Amino acid sequence: MSEAAERAIEALLFAAAGPLSAADLAQRLPPQTDVGAALMALKARYAGRGVELACVADRWRFQTAADLAHLMTEERAEPRRLSKAAQETLAIIAYHQPVTRAEIEAVRGVQASKGTLDVLLELGLVRMRGRRRTPGRPVTYGTTEAFLEHYGLASLADLPGMAEMKAAGLLSLDLPPDFAVPDPTAVRDDEDPLDLAGEAPEFHTDFLGGDEESPRS
Repeated sequence: MSEAAERAIEALLFAAAGPLSAADLAQRLPPQTDVGAALMALKARYAGRGVELACVADRWRFQTAADLAHLMTEERAEPRRLSKAAQETLAIIAYHQPVTRAEIEAVRGVQASKGTLDVLLELGLVRMRGRRRTPGRPVTYGTTEAFLEHYGLASLADLPGMAEMKAAGLLSLDLPPDFAVPDPTAVRDDEDPLDLAGEAPEFHTDFLGGDEESPRS
């Protein structure tokens, strides 16, 4: 009877979605079954094996032996989801590049936060590419090769055009007659290359604003 009880408990614990108490087990076993004795015998039988019988919070379960836990460790990179603000900012940069922070704010209608731009820079989707030849010499942004790779684009010319965005429901069908999707491949000659080694720290200290976004007045 003892061996039969051990086999039954073994089967119940392996099939259970979570730990089972002695009372849970007793409900499924024949009357007069010594559940406690069967559990102790089963625990002794599994002692030292790769899977052991353990009691946690008065409930029983099979678990991996503690000294083998390192074999179950899996390291994997979790994809980082972009916030809505980051997605909007990235889209503006992709289509309007080279674009300044002030121009991004003008399109979105809110002040661009330091955090949003930092995330895009950190992920390597966006880079600081130059300084506009205008008062204040603002930094301009553009996309990177990593941006093209991430979205499966051969070049910026493969970004969706007006017809594709209308078909996908991303643009209204009754747009003004003079509306046009910006051409990301257009060449501009009103910026100078950015000296990242010499200018990046100054940019991060003086050019970026706070972390919070607020509507532009």
